[in-house]
Amino acid sequence: MRLWTLHPKYLDARGLVALWREALLAQKVLCGATRGYKHHPQLRRFSELANPSAALANYLALVHDEAVRRGYKFDASKIGARRFRGKITETRGQLLYEWRHLKRKLKRRDVKRYRELLPVKMPAPHPLFRIVPGRVQDWERVRQVNSAVRPSRVNTEL
Repeated sequence: MRLWTLHPKYLDARGLVALWREALLAQKVLCGATRGYKHHPQLRRFSELANPSAALANYLALVHDEAVRRGYKFDASKIGARRFRGKITETRGQLLYEWRHLKRKLKRRDVKRYRELLPVKMPAPHPLFRIVPGRVQDWERVRQVNSAVRPSRVNTEL
């Protein structure tokens, strides 16, 4: 499961569809409608909020908007009630780690999309997130490019 901090406009078709499915699953988890994934690290930043399901509904709404903009027909009736008015604080290191992670995926599966995004140095976050200075989150499973670097020592802060 990956609930991207990145704005969904950067995702390729496969990534956007996967995000929609995974966010819908996360919504079910946060509403208590399923027993699995309750402790998934990607849910931590939502589950710690006063109204996690409302925040995830807001997250899904923007994913839906991006899908509609591209001509996809995602079912908006699957999105829960939206009453969350705040922002979720996330670190610049997390955003940049995800950016590199997405570019690695795109380089393998959608080279055209990868090349289109090469000029972007600082990606926009999903509007639900407020970006602050900081490193990659502890809950992230950091993929190491150099096995000599330990995850706790990886610095992705600018």
